Amino acid sequence: AGFSLLGPRLEFQGPGALAHSLVKASVVQKCDAAYPSPKTHPQAPSVHSIRPTRHRRRREHVDAAAERSAINAAAERGCMSDFPIRSRKGGANPYISSDANMPETKPPREPGAAYVFVPTLAACALLLLYVGVGVVTGVSTDYGVSSVRGSSANVLRVATWNVAAINNNPFEYWIHSEDEAYNKLMSDVQAFISEPGDKDVRVKEVFTDAMWDELKEKMKGAGWAGVDDVDDLWQDDYRRRKIVSGFLKDAELGSKRLASMPDRVTNTIRSVDGKKMRPTVINCYEQEFSSLQDWWTQWKTFIFETEVTTKSGEAPKPVYGLLQPIKRSKYPAISMAEEAVSLPLQTLAGAIFDAILVHMMQNVAADTWQPLRTQLCEALNRKKDSRTLDILDQKYSDADIVFVQEAASSFVEAAKAHALGERYSIIAPASLDPKRDQNSLVLVKKGFGSFEEVDVLSSLSDAPVAAGDLLVVQNDEYVLASFHGDTNGLATIPITDAVLGKVGDKTLIFGLDANTYEAKRDGYQNAEEYQAHIVEKGLASQRGSTKDMDPKLYTTFNARTYLQPQLNKAVSYEERFTNVNVDRNPKDFVLFSTSLELVSTSRDNTAKTSSSSGEPKYDNEKMFPTLKFPSDHAITKVVLKAKN
Repeated sequence: AGFSLLGPRLEFQGPGALAHSLVKASVVQKCDAAYPSPKTHPQAPSVHSIRPTRHRRRREHVDAAAERSAINAAAERGCMSDFPIRSRKGGANPYISSDANMPETKPPREPGAAYVFVPTLAACALLLLYVGVGVVTGVSTDYGVSSVRGSSANVLRVATWNVAAINNNPFEYWIHSEDEAYNKLMSDVQAFISEPGDKDVRVKEVFTDAMWDELKEKMKGAGWAGVDDVDDLWQDDYRRRKIVSGFLKDAELGSKRLASMPDRVTNTIRSVDGKKMRPTVINCYEQEFSSLQDWWTQWKTFIFETEVTTKSGEAPKPVYGLLQPIKRSKYPAISMAEEAVSLPLQTLAGAIFDAILVHMMQNVAADTWQPLRTQLCEALNRKKDSRTLDILDQKYSDADIVFVQEAASSFVEAAKAHALGERYSIIAPASLDPKRDQNSLVLVKKGFGSFEEVDVLSSLSDAPVAAGDLLVVQNDEYVLASFHGDTNGLATIPITDAVLGKVGDKTLIFGLDANTYEAKRDGYQNAEEYQAHIVEKGLASQRGSTKDMDPKLYTTFNARTYLQPQLNKAVSYEERFTNVNVDRNPKDFVLFSTSLELVSTSRDNTAKTSSSSGEPKYDNEKMFPTLKFPSDHAITKVVLKAKN
């Protein structure tokens, strides 16, 4: 019994055929012992040499004739088994069924005839032996179970999942939650920002003049130029603004990146000695704020007194030393005067932004927001890797290949130490990017042979692809690729074509977050156009082998809340199905060579199994991630088989 990967062909010897052949031989042997037959020709094969029938095995005519002759002779001597003996159609013996679907017809018992009863236990023992051989040889026993259940065993199971690198802000996306405290908090925050009313106070009432004076002295102590110019902006502009309408919802301020840029740099810093988090509402900062003043004390200490080392061997630097000027060439909304003082100006804007968030949370949910943040961080941040690995281990253990995108470097080490690491080879790119921390991986079940990485990116000079986004590996028969596309999906077609250029006569299986979209709009890769492209290139996907596909088979459904620095992208909960900023799109694909064909496919955004079908469950109404499902991409699974 065995299973082998031979190019695109999957060959299998099922336990049913194996058990039938061995029991048939056993019957004949016992019959010979009870009723010796006449001496056979010395060149005729012994019944002891009858082997289990194998897929594609050629039989010589003399072997087949000898087998029929031995079985017929046993029957003529009155030695029939209760185990059905079947021959090829056209067999002459009236006691042997020529149709596997017809019941056995047996003669009346004759006195003295020896009946050999082969119990079901024998067949079960042979099946266990078959499964045991599979385990010892590294072959997935799931193939054996499939054949027992009657489904096709000549299959390859593949899954792809953008696990989405850990999100530092637990409040950034709407999540489906049964917790009324969470739902009330997010609803109240939305109301505070959408219709603030008399809560839309001046900035100076939240981030006070006294706080600005302290910040001003800290920035001068850092040696920054232009602090006095920023003081003029404070006095004449920023302190007079309304906290919601004049600051949080100011689209121009968002375009200048004056609040979002310092948040990006200092929100969660990966220092050599561990993560350093800015005291703010929108990360997993572990200490609590007893008051706005308490927050301010912690914030000043972090920015100006905390030192970090972002690269091994480098000298530590204060957090403010990580901030970079905001260039007008990249963000044209910022003026030349603002660019010249962008270091102190973005620091002021960042301080105002954080102060407003703390003030708002203390206003709408003073007693609950910090415990809720801790709960969210446990599920979506601190335990995200372990939860992700548990889902793959418990729900997708039958997968032969798993493609992963946007994995943090810590995920790679965690996977190797997990139970998955015992069954899978965890392949990471040589260009693993620990700083950006969004890496594509390939997990291959052990026993499938070794793979080597293929260089693809060196042939592409202008595709928007970062280190770690693409991993391509190959052996003598297969090319496996995992890819995470850019936000607009513009690199997806160039990367697909470049990978195809490395395939040759091998079989390609390619799991990717293509970042394709249902709607057709300029500057974004449309999903249906991508499907048409891969078909033209001689590939198929889980979405079909033709150019037509259903664009509503989504693999993402998420939207930003009002608790994040880019409010121009925020979506109200009521508009989660209609707002243009909602990411509800068919983004994920499994591509494969047309020497393979699709048996089945499924999506999963719940980590649950459907009670009716037994397949992974996808809930069309549920936004994700959730506390149980830690990614903003669904898992896509396919079952493939060879066309031959």
